[in-house]
Amino acid sequence: MYDPLHDKSPGCGEKYPNSYWANISGDAPESDGTLQQDIEVDVAIIGAGYTGMSCALHLAKEHCIKAHVLEANQTAWGCSGRNAGFILKSSGRKSFSTMQKQWGEEVMRGIYQEMSAGVETVNQLIDEGIDCDPQSLGYIKVAHKANKLNELIDLAKLQKEMFGYDVEILSKDELSQQYMDDKNAFGAIRYQDGFGLNPLKLAWGYQKLARQAGAKIYCSSPVTQWHEDGQYQQLITPQGVVKAKKVVIATNGYTPKNFNALVAERTLPVLSQIIVTEPLTDDQIAACNFLTSNVVMDTRALKYYYRKLPDNRILFGGRGAITGKGAEDPYYANRLLSVLKTSFPPLHSLNIAYAWSGWICMALDDLPHIYQNETKDVFYSMGYCGAGVSFSVQAGKRLADKVAEKSVPNLPLYDRPLPKFPLAPLRRVGQWGYFHYGKIKDTWF
Repeated sequence: MYDPLHDKSPGCGEKYPNSYWANISGDAPESDGTLQQDIEVDVAIIGAGYTGMSCALHLAKEHCIKAHVLEANQTAWGCSGRNAGFILKSSGRKSFSTMQKQWGEEVMRGIYQEMSAGVETVNQLIDEGIDCDPQSLGYIKVAHKANKLNELIDLAKLQKEMFGYDVEILSKDELSQQYMDDKNAFGAIRYQDGFGLNPLKLAWGYQKLARQAGAKIYCSSPVTQWHEDGQYQQLITPQGVVKAKKVVIATNGYTPKNFNALVAERTLPVLSQIIVTEPLTDDQIAACNFLTSNVVMDTRALKYYYRKLPDNRILFGGRGAITGKGAEDPYYANRLLSVLKTSFPPLHSLNIAYAWSGWICMALDDLPHIYQNETKDVFYSMGYCGAGVSFSVQAGKRLADKVAEKSVPNLPLYDRPLPKFPLAPLRRVGQWGYFHYGKIKDTWF
């Protein structure tokens, strides 16, 4: 499997992974094909995932700039088409209470407003006619140990005070009787505004809207070389050269090795693993009291997350292998199935129907960054920390504002670069250490 820390290209025209989403979503919408000639453009966007599509769409709609998007493989071939499809008001891995201590209440609230705007932007775009199978509203955060429920209750109280957030507290019995009988859950808190959807259809919907607004989207057109040429950035693809006044890097966890000095050693790509089971029978659903299709996540350091899909399959996800070489090892999918069965013992005979993995993008400070170089002709948005399905769309919108030289909120998200990883060649060693620490923490603390 492609490994961004080792490989200099994600390929050219690679097919979608054999995922549940790729198998149920039908045919991809029409693109502008492969770039087959030299072109000169105002703005080139590298990467046709949520960030790139959103940036192209908002450049066209709000700033009358018709960008050209270059995608190595297919639209949403990377994480945008492989994720679990959770729409949440999320801030990466940094908590709002930590932000308050670090930057003060005004900045913390500003970041919360941007994360909330991400969900609003997704909903607005869906309302423009995107068919992406949204499910019922609700996000359940379950306590995986008894002592974690008190922490969740404190979090609920804090968020109510900070944001007036409507958070429901559920005892173990209330959770099992009203939502699902998860034997690994010791209670939960429930938010009213998260939900699940088909992430690949969502990305395809953005593509349609962007092209309707005038953007050009070229698939099977990887940037294999990048040079500065006077006032232009020169992007070399297999069959054409793009001379662009401005370039947006929207590759996130799939950014190739040594791609551009502006983003070098500033991210850690981490594999996330997802399985989708066979459909549950009515008897299995009843035995687990699986009443809800809300999205669910637990309190582990190495989190598990799941939801019941519209066809009564269970999507279940967690961490994957450390390197691309191990990505296809069935151990990681089988481990998820084993954990799922400890949560729901009546599913002891359930099998995996689909299993796949994909790269999410971690930032050293656990926060996404939308930034540009000193000459303001190269831009990027990266570091969603596995929580970018909704915020990446807001990030794309803010990228468009920056490219169009419009003001953006004065927040750490937008006014500073991703920090470099110290001892960057040893990032994977640190990741290995954190995984072992997380396993101990989740078991004993």
